[in-house]
Amino acid sequence: MARLRGRALVAAIMLASVTSPLPAAQESFRVRYDASLYGLPIGRAVLESRFEGRGFAIAGSFASAGIARIFDRTDGTVSVNGWMGESASQPKEYRLDYESGKKKKKTAIRFANGRVTETENRPEPKKRGKDWVPVAREHLADVADPLSALLLPVASAAEVCRRTVKVYDGETRADLVLQPATKGEAFSRAAVTCRARFVPVAGYRKDHSSIKYLRDRSRILVGFQPVEGRDLYSPIEATIATKVGTVHIRARPM
Repeated sequence: MARLRGRALVAAIMLASVTSPLPAAQESFRVRYDASLYGLPIGRAVLESRFEGRGFAIAGSFASAGIARIFDRTDGTVSVNGWMGESASQPKEYRLDYESGKKKKKTAIRFANGRVTETENRPEPKKRGKDWVPVAREHLADVADPLSALLLPVASAAEVCRRTVKVYDGETRADLVLQPATKGEAFSRAAVTCRARFVPVAGYRKDHSSIKYLRDRSRILVGFQPVEGRDLYSPIEATIATKVGTVHIRARPM
């Protein structure tokens, strides 16, 4: 099996790891997310989510699992806080801290009014080559972190899939272009299922094979469910076609 690197595993788990459709009156709750490849476990995350008025806070831990842990032992924590805008989540501060093999990585992103105001990476990124697409100031407006980007404040299922979600993880800026999935593609547990097209914007190597695959060939599906009592939809299931196979992520309350 090809080596599953820490950054790729983190991205796969974070794509669908937001919150679960539990009653809005419940101030805090925990949800587990399991990621699998060819039916074999490769990762898991446990997150606690809290809502108070329009404010939200999400925090938890994640790790590689199963055979993936043999090839790439990854453990980390992640958190974000912010508030819900009229059409998108508005994060204030996002933190990611993980260890993959012998490498340790820390990322902190601070936002104000949907714009990135500060990014801190430890260790600092290495010098980039000529094929690197740099992140410019204009790329960092109206963006969200990977954890809260797919937490969608909308009133109906019809509004979920017709949008572009702008995501920034501290290094890479990408768009997820959501469109309605066909009936044959829909997840049975989800109220609405979207196709997601990955569009790299900046902070990546033009010739990177994984980026090319995600952009040109990958089939991504994300299933959403309404959060009871709120005009809010959140992911509960996702599939992401990668170069080594299709990663499947599912949520279940704890």
